[in-house]
Amino acid sequence: MNTKKHIIIAIDGPSGTGKSTTAKIVAKDLGITYLDTGAMYRAITFAALEKGVAPTDKAGIDQLLQSTKIRFDDSNQIVINGINREKEIRGKQVSEAVSPYSAIPEVRSVLTQWQREIAGERSCILDGRDIGTVVFPNADFKFFLVTDLKVRAERRYQECLQKGIAMTLEEIEKNLAERDRIDSSRATAPLKKADDAIEIDTTQLSIEQQVKKIEDRVGVVA
Repeated sequence: MNTKKHIIIAIDGPSGTGKSTTAKIVAKDLGITYLDTGAMYRAITFAALEKGVAPTDKAGIDQLLQSTKIRFDDSNQIVINGINREKEIRGKQVSEAVSPYSAIPEVRSVLTQWQREIAGERSCILDGRDIGTVVFPNADFKFFLVTDLKVRAERRYQECLQKGIAMTLEEIEKNLAERDRIDSSRATAPLKKADDAIEIDTTQLSIEQQVKKIEDRVGVVA
């Protein structure tokens, strides 16, 4: 049983493995902060698209990072420069563009620093692609979730239906496969399992089951 006052839990893995949903439940159960790192990358992508800044525009990206303020409101929804953009960052346009922007070294460097600052002040659970390898290589607990691509696509499709986001199952599967390719092959902080991470295959697991697997490992935070 874990009784540390300040802990960091890292959950990595491809899109659609249930990382965010699992992390939110674990955070609530353990009374710690859920830091949605994926939303932060989506926020930067949304801001770039809104201002017409291409991933190849280094000067534009540098300016964007300096002028964009990202925070989470009391409901843990993303706020960009004072405006709630939670729905916009989950849309099709951002989903299709987020990987190229996320691969930019300057973007990853700045967002990693922001994430470390937030998690340095409180116990956090974070999910992403490089949390256990780059952002918090000394995290107290590391997990890596994997799931069959078709199962991931179906899960994401159901999420889109619930949120009123117009995307077909085929579009989502193609988008996930492309994100996997980009995320795994990028030069900076690629998606990969940390050597000391616990791998959990969620293909046949319910969210409740994968939450239990993680909480059984972590124990109770006093």
